[in-house]
Parts: sequence; structure tokens; C-alpha cells
Amino acid sequence: MTPTDPKTPQKTALSEDDDLRFRLLRQLDLAPEASQRATAQALGISLGRLNGLMRAAAEAGLIKVGDRDGPDRRARFAYSLTTRGAAEKLRLTDQFLARKFAEYDALHAELTGTTSGHAPFKHRTKIVQNNLAPIPELYVSYDSAQKLKVEAADLVSHDLTPRQICDLELLMNGGFNPLKGFLSEADYDGVVENMRLANGSLWPMPVTLDVSETFAESIELGQDIALRDQEGVILATMTVTDRWTPDKKREAEKVFGADDDAHPAVNYLHNTAGKVYLGGPVTGIQQPVHYDFRGRRDTPNELRAYFRKLGWRKVVAFQTRNPLHRAHQELTFRAAKEAQANLLIHPVVGLTKPGDVDHFTRVRCYEAVLDKYPGSTTTMSLLNLAMRMAGPREAVWHGLIRKNHGCTHFIVGRDHAGPGKNSQGEDFYGPYDAQEMFREYQDEMDIEMVDFKHMVFVQERAQYEPADEVEDDATVLNISGTELRRRLREGLEIPEWFSFSEVVGELRRRYPPRSNQGFTVFFTGFSGSGKSTIANALMVKLMEMGGRPVTLLDGDIVRKNLSSELGFSKEHRDLNIRRIGYVASEITKNGGIAICAPIAPYATTRRAVREEVEQYGAFVEVHVATSIEECERRDRKGLYKLAREGKIKEFTGISDPYDVPDHPELRVETENVDVDNCAHQVILKLEQMGLIAG
Repeated sequence: MTPTDPKTPQKTALSEDDDLRFRLLRQLDLAPEASQRATAQALGISLGRLNGLMRAAAEAGLIKVGDRDGPDRRARFAYSLTTRGAAEKLRLTDQFLARKFAEYDALHAELTGTTSGHAPFKHRTKIVQNNLAPIPELYVSYDSAQKLKVEAADLVSHDLTPRQICDLELLMNGGFNPLKGFLSEADYDGVVENMRLANGSLWPMPVTLDVSETFAESIELGQDIALRDQEGVILATMTVTDRWTPDKKREAEKVFGADDDAHPAVNYLHNTAGKVYLGGPVTGIQQPVHYDFRGRRDTPNELRAYFRKLGWRKVVAFQTRNPLHRAHQELTFRAAKEAQANLLIHPVVGLTKPGDVDHFTRVRCYEAVLDKYPGSTTTMSLLNLAMRMAGPREAVWHGLIRKNHGCTHFIVGRDHAGPGKNSQGEDFYGPYDAQEMFREYQDEMDIEMVDFKHMVFVQERAQYEPADEVEDDATVLNISGTELRRRLREGLEIPEWFSFSEVVGELRRRYPPRSNQGFTVFFTGFSGSGKSTIANALMVKLMEMGGRPVTLLDGDIVRKNLSSELGFSKEHRDLNIRRIGYVASEITKNGGIAICAPIAPYATTRRAVREEVEQYGAFVEVHVATSIEECERRDRKGLYKLAREGKIKEFTGISDPYDVPDHPELRVETENVDVDNCAHQVILKLEQMGLIAG
């Protein structure tokens, strides 16, 4: 090879200084207790050269030098990597691997005349082509992690949200490779606009650390922060390189296709996520702790090692957030056969669409039918992913994640990761938009799509077939998700052709008939509208019926006993309603009846409470539609008078808005209607919904 040959390894990819710095940081990480002489010998350099390297690394903030107790004066110093040093080691590791892969590829080409397939192409995602080879992780060694935990005690801490914990876990274990941390502003802009990181790598989904304005103002660029779970356990550190206020309307339109709060991710973006984004590299200290289904949770490298051990060269992944029924089994059998590949059932157990079956129930369903698959060619692993329900973009994202987990093929079905209907009652995405986008990028992603249409049961042949392959005169049977929930709710038969008896049994345990479930009745309306009076009457009527415990969570009572420290700002009123919602969800989960009677003026907060309660049972919103004029005329507490005089600030209906519910389960008028009649209207509604026996 000549020096101008394009296949010649580019040794400048890692300069001599970078190479020495990389080897030094790696050695200190592997053997932090070694003496200077031993470290110099391991690096093959003189003590004088080592001292110079150490001094430069310490001045750059990459290592920390301390005193070491002991009789040996030759080993009187202790060295450890700082957070910045650990991040620098990861960066240099990538450069080192890229150079070595390029050298190997050049040698392979010289000897065989063809490339190895392992060399890096245009983007970092192409460095590892073999689906069985290990991929980079962001964790430091155990010894370094222990030292970083001590150092992190002095760092500003950010308590992660459930979604951020899911994102961080996949950042650290390589599931989000090639990301090295939460996106910088340049990366974020590229991802939002054209699904590309700043370096050109394909990445369709913003993975950002959203924080409050107050927290963001307390952070300086270049500062290290500790990332902790909700119990305060440190999981990682992050060097904050970027801080910006995003245009969330633009993000919603570009990433999710519409700025419509009916989309769960758009609703989260506007009403839950922090207003400021932080970006920067992450140094992993330990993975989040999971106490459930631990034997089913695998990192990308653990799955790759498993495939390597079994000799699985081709693996097709099946993504799901629903229980497995017979149509899913047929789909996965056909996909594995078409791809001539082994099957990975890879359900999401992080955050999915509000209202989905909880992951505990779903995993029990999966395990109940796993023996119906051939054990030698099928396995199951759980993915702790926070879904965004972004349809086409999400399908590409899922493909990249499964590629990182060692899969060569990925099943993309009808309406993949679709969130349902928009505010106009139309689907957010077309049924096969996800397949079209995946097909556009699959060569670059280096994972092949196995596309499937909607599967239906053909009665004449007693088997499942793709809907578009069934002749017009055939008898097609199908049960929608809505119909399945109705049958579970009412205790009706679920036919054997639709699902497995084991799955139906698990679902019936989770969803008993509605008349045996807990539920929440949530009254909302102006102060003085009659909410509390009707709620009290309803409570007495339900207690008279018996069967389930009934708890009244009146706004004034809750403020006195649970929220006495709160004022009446929007933030505090939101917090008060969310506390009521949390207590109501716990009552509902445990089979009781919660009756709530706050003002609850904000639609977004009521929606959040609904989503929390509906994980466990029904949520019945009752709008007490008494006019503001009538409420002011009653004014039993004299509050409206004080509000009109300006003595009470931010008073709902006077100086602060009330979002009238668009689609409550029931709307009651109280003017010229007695309390007993209003309460009876609620009873009739509960009977109609099957929540109480008629």
C-alpha cells in the first residue's frame, strides 16, 4: 500500500498524545491503587514522562490526586478519574476502536481483496457491523464508580423523572448507541429538523434532559451534576455542555406531526416536561435497580452474548406493548419463517400509552404462552423504554435500538407505535406510514424490516391470515381492543380462536367485572356550585348500598389535612389536585370508591389525574355546571365578595380562568334542582357504566 492509498490506516485519527492519554486513563481506571513505577511499566514509559502526563491530566481536570496511607513512600499518592476524566476516556476509546477497525479492514483488503465489513463507514453507528460483537457502554469500572459516588456528594443533584430514568438506562447500557449523553442543542436541532445528529448520524428521536427554569438557572455550563433516581440513589454524572429553551411547538410538529395535546407525547411535552433542556455527556455509575422480572431484563451486550453463545446469526425482534394473543403468535411465526431467523420477543416495560395494560400483567401473559413457541429458536427479554408513540419516527428509533441489542431483523406491523385519534377524531398517522419510513432508512440502519399487515381470523380455514390476502366472500372474525375490554368488563366469553386461555385468565385477574372494580367519581365546578353537597349525598347513597369502601376527598378537607402548606397560586392548586388524584388512584387500585370534589379549574391537570386513575379503574368526571352568577349569588363563604374587592388573588371565575370540561361523563345542573336528584343522576350514570349493580 502507498501512503496515498485510501485504505491506508489513518494514524492521525488518534495522535500520539491522545494515545498516551487514553492508555493512562485506562490504566488508572483498571488499577487505581498501582504505584507510579508499576503504572509507568504498564504504559512502557519512563517515570519522568509519566509525571508529565499525570500533571497535564490533573491540570485538565481528568484525574484527582490524593494522599495514600501506608508504609511504602513510593506509593504515597492515590489517583482516580474525575467525571470529566471518565467521559474523556469514553471519547478516546471510541477513537481508538475506530482506528483499530480501520487498520484491520485495510489489512483484510490487502490479503483478500475485499473489505471486512467491520470498518467504520460515514457515521459512528457503522463501526460495529457484526450483530454479535460488544457495543460501547457509558459505565466506568466498579472502582471508579465507587470513587465517583463519593465525589458526587458535592455535586448539584437532579432527581430524574420516570421517563428520564428509562432514557438514562438505555444511554448507559448502549441501547441508545451512538449517543454519549443527553443531546446537545446542535444535535437536538438536527434530530428535530431532519432526524440527524450534528455529525450526520441517523437518530429520529430527541433524548433530552428537561428541567425546571429554576434548576437550569443554578447550573453553569461545564459544570458536573449528579443524576439520581427518585429515591436519591446516584446513577450517573453529567457534564452540562448545553442549556437552551426549546421551541416545543416546533418539536411537536416536526417529531410528532402535529401540535395537538390529544397526542400523549405532545401533552407530556407541554404540560409535564421542564421548560429548559440540558445537554452533555453522561458517565454511568450504576444501572437503575429493578426488583421485578430480573431474570428477563438484559442489556444489549448481555443479549449479544446470549446470541453469540447459541450461534444465532439472524434474529428478528418483535416489539409489543400489548398482551400476546393468537394473531400475534401467527404474525411472529410468519416473520421468523420469512426471515429464516430466530425470534426475540422484546416487549416494552417502561412507559407506554396511558391506559395500556400494566407491564406486570403483560409479562405474566407473555410467560404464560412462551412455551407455545419453540424453545430452541425463541427467547424473551424486557426493554425498559419510554415510548413516545411517534409512529413512523418511533419505528425507525425502535429499529436502531433493536440493532443495538443484536437483532438483524425487526417486525413493523400496522400502525406501529400509533397514539390513536387526534382532536378531530382522525388517526395521527396512516396505517402503514411507519413501514414506509423504515423502508427508506433500513439500509443505513443495517437492520431489515419484516413488514406485516393486519392479521384476521378466517372462519372457513380456522386460521389467521393477513387481511389484504383474504378473499371478499370469506368469513372474517376479529375482536378489537375496545371490544376485548368490554368483554372483560362485563365478564363475557372471549373465544378460543382469539386468545389463549392462559392470557384470558391473567387479564380477568387484572380486570374483574366493573361491578367489582374500584373507581373514582371526580366532581369539578366553581366554588359554591354544589360539588361538596352532591358528593356528600352520593357518598351516603353508595355506603347504603355497601360492598366497597367509600372515601370522600373534598377540596377543603384535603387542603386542611394534606395540603395545609399550599397557597392558591396555579402551581399550588395544580399540586393540590395531583395529590387528590394520587390518593384517589390508590383507593381505586385497592378496590374502593373515591369521591373527589375540588374546583380543579385546569383541563390539563384533570387529564393527568384521569390518566393516573385509569391505570386501575374507571374515572367518572362530573361537571357541576352551576353558572358563575348563581355561585356568586349563593356565596355562602363570602369569597366572591372578597375576590371582587381584590382581597383574594387568582380566584377561579373572577380573576383566574376555569376550563369547562369538553366531554365529562356527566354534566349536572343544580339551579332549581334538589341535591337528592343530582346525586341520583350520578347513581344512574354509575349503573349505566356497570360500576354498580342496578
